[in-house]
Amino acid sequence: MADPLYRDPAAPVAARVRDLLARMTLTEKVGQVNQRMYGWHAYERTACGHRLTEAFRAEVAAFGGMGALYGLQRADPWSGVTAETGIGAAEGARVSDAVQRHVVENTRLGVPVLMVEEMPHGHQALDGTLLPVNLAVGATWNPGLYEEAVASAAAELRARGGHVALVPALDLVRDPRWGRAEECFGEDPYLAARFTEALVRGAQGAPGERIAPDRAAVVLKHFAGQGATVGGRNSAATELGTRELHEIHLEAALAGVRAGAAGVMAAYNEFDGLPCAANRELLTGVLREKWGFDGVVMADGLALDRLVRLAGDPVAAAATALSAGTDLSLWDGCFPRLAEAVDRGLVEEAALDAAAGRVLALKFRLGLFEQPYTGRRPAVTRPRELSERLARESVTLLAHDGATLPLSGRARIAVLGPNADSVPQQLGDYTAPQRPGSGISLLAGLRAAAPAGTEVTYARGCDLVGADRSALPGAVALAAGADVAVLVLGGSSARAAETHFDANGAAQVTGDPGGMTCGEGVDLAELALPEGQSALLDAVTATGVPVVVVLVQGRPHALGDLTGRAAVLLSAWYPGPGGGRAVADVLLGQAEPTGRLPVSVPRSAAQLPVFYNGKDHGYRGYVDQPATARHAFGHGLSYTTVEYGEPRLTRPVATVAEFDEEGGGPPVVCSVEVRNTGGRPVRETVQLYVRRLLGGTSWPRVRELRGFHHTDLGPGDAAEVCFTVDARTLASVSRSGEREVESGEFAIETGPSSDRTRAARLTVRPSPAARS
Repeated sequence: MADPLYRDPAAPVAARVRDLLARMTLTEKVGQVNQRMYGWHAYERTACGHRLTEAFRAEVAAFGGMGALYGLQRADPWSGVTAETGIGAAEGARVSDAVQRHVVENTRLGVPVLMVEEMPHGHQALDGTLLPVNLAVGATWNPGLYEEAVASAAAELRARGGHVALVPALDLVRDPRWGRAEECFGEDPYLAARFTEALVRGAQGAPGERIAPDRAAVVLKHFAGQGATVGGRNSAATELGTRELHEIHLEAALAGVRAGAAGVMAAYNEFDGLPCAANRELLTGVLREKWGFDGVVMADGLALDRLVRLAGDPVAAAATALSAGTDLSLWDGCFPRLAEAVDRGLVEEAALDAAAGRVLALKFRLGLFEQPYTGRRPAVTRPRELSERLARESVTLLAHDGATLPLSGRARIAVLGPNADSVPQQLGDYTAPQRPGSGISLLAGLRAAAPAGTEVTYARGCDLVGADRSALPGAVALAAGADVAVLVLGGSSARAAETHFDANGAAQVTGDPGGMTCGEGVDLAELALPEGQSALLDAVTATGVPVVVVLVQGRPHALGDLTGRAAVLLSAWYPGPGGGRAVADVLLGQAEPTGRLPVSVPRSAAQLPVFYNGKDHGYRGYVDQPATARHAFGHGLSYTTVEYGEPRLTRPVATVAEFDEEGGGPPVVCSVEVRNTGGRPVRETVQLYVRRLLGGTSWPRVRELRGFHHTDLGPGDAAEVCFTVDARTLASVSRSGEREVESGEFAIETGPSSDRTRAARLTVRPSPAARS
């Protein structure tokens, strides 16, 4: 007997899906849209290795298969998986294959299971390579390097038996009080869109029907607007109009969809009165009908259970989410009851077929029916090297007296602060337990890289949180006897075994935050440093010794004016396990600082919001403090000086028709000369912004990033940097969410940051047909 069509690798994916669906029972279809089990419940460690649990076997039997299994290799305090009980790199492929073999060989149709893993900044598994967090990645302004690093991380995940990578990419830091700020590429939609494209290309490869064996399918988190929740509170409601939604919060998602992303994750937050997982206008109207997305929509963890209050019972909640456009559950108790929803007439079986079909199509695209097991995978190349390169390029020099850095000539360096000698505190949230010796702190990095004869001393000085000052005198004495003090402050997203968690894994931190001041579930009302850190900063800067303040952080902290107190202010973000070496290289002048701010740094939490691209209503600021940021979006210094010329346009006038797809006439090009006027080399990030001065159907934004370009300049060198001014540069969003170029007057601006630009004026006239 010939094999069924769905077994034919030469057949089109759509035909294979139709054939397989026609053979499935209602129960089997429901099984394909479920991801109910936590992966760490599927196995247990024994003296001889790992074995599958009875709970896993029962789950497979209950639905005649399994759609997806989340986090088989996840390890962290929430899952309770440790280095002693979890799955290491050497065992990952074997355990994954054992899970897959049971599903394939013990079900009627032999449909393989999707292995879904967290990859927020590297695979969240024992021995998984860690990258800097997304906010640090955004500070590199280097999507090409990130794409290379993601490709390596995806290959590593796939070699261990994973298939789908869950990666945050779509959220924006519109309120840095939000604990998940570290998961965002920044506050700007254009910048986030470029990194999201790079993420999809790196993980999945070139767009196409198949995803290669050394690549992973990407599910982009979170859709949509989760970074705009009221008050920076995790999972709260958003208050967004149509234009704000499309101009700001959907830009990265659209870029990811166009790059071919295999899936998106519906966010927790409410939008326009409906949670995203139940929002048909968002998931079907925008995502599928308007954008043509045909991938998988996954619910966030337990998000569907929250719909019970809306729908009345779990069965109706499941029907609501399925009808809205959700395809795949995550841990909830609602989607397993979809057969009841069909039987009760709450949802058509055709809707279930469509959702199950999208899950099956992804399995076919990954080649799981032909090769369900790991087999021989291509070697994973340079993941740790790429992680350290990202960390080095993310280091952002915010303030500098022009003399203190580099540190290479200093004989005595005092390293102080609670983040100076802690690898866990530079790793970020969603991090697996690390093997001893797997990372290098800033203190260790400086000691290893400092020139011979340099004395590097250390005192903690204070705790991460709290007001204890007992260790402060010793730290001050150490600083007073040094040539320079490196004061390493900031926050931490390191989870401890004693941390309490919500049912979905978010940290429960109330009152005393202990060792966690950032991360999922850790929102702050105040962005200043904790009392003990502030006291240490005040005391050390009062010694008169040059002070280099390094912030290891997952969100921008609001510090007071350090002018005349600290010689240097530098953000290292959460730079990952190699971050200590990377930051040391910059401090010692062995690498140039190249980072640029992906987010505005506020003066205080009281002035929020402070993002650079707000609406231009002529507001001048508060009476008691400016409304401007302490450090503006795009800002970042180097060890040299760079001068910008006036931007020049190839022509000052164009018509709307010239920006249509057909175009007309030569493109408008903006060029600017950039010159290194100092004595050290520099990689300058030249930025292009647009301001609408006159015309249009909506109130203009202050300015919007529309391009950036890196140029390497030696001392005295100059370069001309050119940007094409096209429809994407000038388009604005209509009330319906469509993008179009409107006639009017525009300022085309270039500069090193959003607050230091020069402008050329462009007039865009109505097309002749429009005038008539």
